[in-house]
Amino acid sequence: MPGSSQRRGAVRKSGKGATSGSGGRGKRGLRGKGPTPKAVDREYHPAHKKAKSAAKRDAAGGARGQGGHGSGGRRPGGSGPGGARTQRRGRSTAEMVAGRNSVLEALRAAVPVTTMYIATRIDSDDRVKESLKRAAEVGLPILETSRAELDRLTDGAVHQGIALQVPPYDYADPHDLIDPEAPGVPLVVALDGITDPRNLGAIIRSVAAFGGHGVLVPERRSVGMTASAWKTSAGAAARVPVAKAANLTRALGDFKKAGFFVVGLDMHGELELPDLALTDSPLVLVTGSEGKGLSRLVRETCDQVVSIPMSSAVESLNAGLATGVALYEVARQRRSR
Repeated sequence: MPGSSQRRGAVRKSGKGATSGSGGRGKRGLRGKGPTPKAVDREYHPAHKKAKSAAKRDAAGGARGQGGHGSGGRRPGGSGPGGARTQRRGRSTAEMVAGRNSVLEALRAAVPVTTMYIATRIDSDDRVKESLKRAAEVGLPILETSRAELDRLTDGAVHQGIALQVPPYDYADPHDLIDPEAPGVPLVVALDGITDPRNLGAIIRSVAAFGGHGVLVPERRSVGMTASAWKTSAGAAARVPVAKAANLTRALGDFKKAGFFVVGLDMHGELELPDLALTDSPLVLVTGSEGKGLSRLVRETCDQVVSIPMSSAVESLNAGLATGVALYEVARQRRSR
């Protein structure tokens, strides 16, 4: 009887060659591909991304550590005014100002702002209306968003349906304050352990009022340029540079090598402020914290430590007031001489 091989299109096979599914057709696919790469070598593995980020941080740290002495090694060409300068500036993190009163005060004080966020269907009052008007006048982007998104943006703060995003502050390099071409006799204020942003804002305002050239703050255990500091400065922060030092003691040493005298301000100073004879020279005035005063290393770096004479009824002034009084006395002596 004829089998199925007699059907039209049927193919009779002979032999036992490779057939589909036996693996015989894909010998190359069966060859080993070597050992599995380590996780850090796989481009899309989280371990690879972490290692890449760590390498970038190490490279940045190595760059900051090169280039000679000083605050962070930022001046490879020497510490004096004529040395070569590598302009490196630090940036703080972005800040959110939340709440109707805070937002309106920030806008009135011309605090730098990048964006206004306002809740959908907000119950408008006079504060909201004035805030929207001021934002529109300066061309500030206004984004309408949900209250849940505002909760997230403000990290759960009481925002009352409105918030502002303040951009990171662009800090100057400490060596930028050593400027031989600045008008007048150089005068810089350094802060040692000041943690209240309102004190920082008040000091910046006094520096601007009495002819100072800048403010120096340390990176750690110190206040930075927040929106509160901007508001308290009453606009002076736009004119007075604020520099951040990795190490305040080393930065003060660089100022001394550049020809500055470093004078500490402390209630236990051995000399009263009116008797200070260094006001005609380039000066760094260092203010300590209200509670602890000057730290030991900073005090040892100072050429002189002075106190403000007061009646026995008052034990001490806060850092902002004390710095303002000292700046006034320095300016008065410079005018009289």
